[in-house]
Amino acid sequence: MRGITSLHLLERLGKTRLSRHFFARDFLYSEIGNFHAMQNLPEDVELFLAAGRAFCTELLDPMVETFGPIAVRSAYRSPQVNRFGNDHNLKCARNEANYAGHIWDRRDSAGRMGACVSVVVPWFADQYNRGRDWRDLAWWVHDHLPYHEMWFFPTNAAFNLTWREGPERVISSYIAPRGKLLAAGATPAEPLAARRARYADFPPLRGIVYPAIPPRWATAKD
Repeated sequence: MRGITSLHLLERLGKTRLSRHFFARDFLYSEIGNFHAMQNLPEDVELFLAAGRAFCTELLDPMVETFGPIAVRSAYRSPQVNRFGNDHNLKCARNEANYAGHIWDRRDSAGRMGACVSVVVPWFADQYNRGRDWRDLAWWVHDHLPYHEMWFFPTNAAFNLTWREGPERVISSYIAPRGKLLAAGATPAEPLAARRARYADFPPLRGIVYPAIPPRWATAKD
């Protein structure tokens, strides 16, 4: 399935499961595409799915199983939609900078596969809106998940969360203190003990218990 050429293929794509908690359809909505009547569909479906599976399995599933539901604010952008957003100053970086980022179905200049989704953690957003430091969540992600990059935003402590092959582990923010909290390859300014103290009241990693599949249905039949 190289590209989407029919409604049947689009329905099939949307129903494709990426991980325990997510399907491909969860990431195809685009406000730019919706408002400007542009399709937001991957051109390389297999690469889109591979990047999406890695992103959801490595990053989003552990977060859901720790904090509960995660709100997706902005996810996949087709090259067409992203280019339009960049050309019209709609907060989209140029396409080449978004390969293996919001544009899941393109590899970056180093040949790495990746995906980026802007997310809100409602459990944390309620605390942030009452004054909690965004860095508490940033350091929790850093210490628990194999992310590539995070960019935090002032509204609800939303952040761009990126998974990529060969992750660089960079943290930046538009919230004070603005700028780069952690550069690629750098040692965190806060030692592990201090970081852990920040999120000591967070729930345990993957501590939410979901119903088990009954044993008779737990193994797929040949």
